[in-house]
Parts: sequence; C-alpha cells; structure tokens
Amino acid sequence: MSAPELIRIVSRDSPMALAQVERVRAELAALHPATATEVVPVRTTGDKWMGDLSKVEGKGAFTKEVDAALLAGEADLAVHCVKDVPADRPLPAGTTFAAFLRRDDIRDALVHPHGLTLDQLPDGARVGTSSVRRSAQLAASHPHVRCVPFRGNANRRLAKLAAGEADAILLAVAGLHRIGRPEVISDVLSPEAMCPPIGAGVLALQCREDDTATIGAVSPLNHPGTHREITAERMFLHVLQGHCNSPIAGFATAHRNGDLSLRACVFTPDGKTVLNAHEWAGPLDPATLGTSVAVSLLRQGARELIDTIAH
Repeated sequence: MSAPELIRIVSRDSPMALAQVERVRAELAALHPATATEVVPVRTTGDKWMGDLSKVEGKGAFTKEVDAALLAGEADLAVHCVKDVPADRPLPAGTTFAAFLRRDDIRDALVHPHGLTLDQLPDGARVGTSSVRRSAQLAASHPHVRCVPFRGNANRRLAKLAAGEADAILLAVAGLHRIGRPEVISDVLSPEAMCPPIGAGVLALQCREDDTATIGAVSPLNHPGTHREITAERMFLHVLQGHCNSPIAGFATAHRNGDLSLRACVFTPDGKTVLNAHEWAGPLDPATLGTSVAVSLLRQGARELIDTIAH
C-alpha cells in the first residue's frame, strides 16, 4: 500500500509539543519523501488550566482535544508524550497506537540559575514542580528543600524561575533537549535518585483504527525495544489504576540479550512510605511483566496507599 499524499498531524500547541511534531515530520519525510505533512495545533484543557490537574480530568486534560480532532477526521495522526496519556482507561474507541518512536532520555534534570546540584541546595530552597511524583521523592531524599507549585510548559517554567518564583526547578532532560535548552541543566538525576514517570521520553503516534493507509505509513517508525518497554509500563499502570494525584513512578528496560526489566515505585505524597518492586522477564511477554510488578506492589499495600490520596 502506498503512503498517503498528505498526513495531517494534530498535537498540543506548546513549543515542546510542536518541536516533537517536527521530529515526526522529519522521520516521515525520510521514510516517505513524496508524502506531505501538515500540522494541526490544538490548545488543550491542560495547557489552559494552571490549577490542580485533578480538577480537570487529570492527565486526560492534555489529550482530550487532540483525540477529538483525530476522531472528527480533522487530522490523520496524533503525536503524544506517552507520559501524558492515561493508562487507567483504554484509548478512545476507534483509535490505536501505530508506533512508539525510539525512546529519549528518561531522566529528570535540576535547573538552578547558579549551577547548584540537588545535593548542594541549601535548607529551605524552593524547588518548583507540580509533579506529585517528583515532590514525593524529594520529600524522601531531600526533606530540607521545599516544593512550590509550578505549572505551565517548560519555557514558561524557565521564565518563572528567572523571575525568582523558585530557587530551582525540575524538568525532563528530554524535554529540555527538545526545546533546544539543554544548557540550563545544572544536575541530571539518575533514575535511582528520581524514578521517572511511566512513559518517560517516548512519543506515541496514534491513528484511527480504520485508517489503514496512515497506519501503514507510520508503523515503520515503531522502535521494537521501546514498544516492549511501553507495553510493560502501561500495563503496570493500568493494573494499579492510579489517578493523577498518585505518586507512581517506573521504567522498563529492554536489554540487549532480549530480557526486559521493570522497576517501579509507589509513594505517599510526603515520601515517608515508599513501596518498591523490580522484576526481570526473559520469555515473559511485556504485559505479563507489567502485571507481575503491579501485583507485587499491590501485595505490599499499594491499593490502600493510592486510595487514601484525595483526587
């Protein structure tokens, strides 16, 4: 089947989201030189609302309008950060993931105007983040610093930092590279020091299920190792049924020998309780691994912990 003459790509309209679309356009151009692409930017509820995400559908606030444009036929392909796509419920009926691009850096970065590392922050330092995952882990590892709410896209957060609204901020390494600002990073945190969110560093390409032409055109962009990792991670999150206020973190790793591992954590918001699980799978399929790790955490009390957090 030949590729379509035109593929319309819908995405959030933030600078980072549009930079991510440009990566997809470049990879599609290399694969299908005769196919033109057109960007359909949309403003999502999550981008417009600067308050608590739990009051506007949680993570779904970043995908609802994108999904609607795809289902309405206003676009043929949606580009999502996997970490923003809810896993506690299925994809919208009639849509499917056609590809997961090769994974970028999964780590978090500290941005400090004077280049301090996380361990060098003084008592009472204000760290800007609205991520319950980051806040819980900071409370556990660096209780002497104070998290302050920080919403907005990466550029807006950097501007708030420059204006003195915090002493430092935490952002994704991959995101800073995507917007061309890696020079602001003062400290890169290992996954052991700051366990990343489910789906970190991965872009997903979503199509309508009946659009076989577009699915056929973009599916060669799928990276098999990343696909296995994301399948395990999203099944893990699905079984846990966490909500947007749940401090849940984890990442899978596809190893060169064919093994797949998944490390995951569930925290209380104050960081005083941390549940850990880390399992390896050789012949196990990724979904089974994700289920197994989730069950391990549920046996440790993850369900009760998640259910006690308001959302």
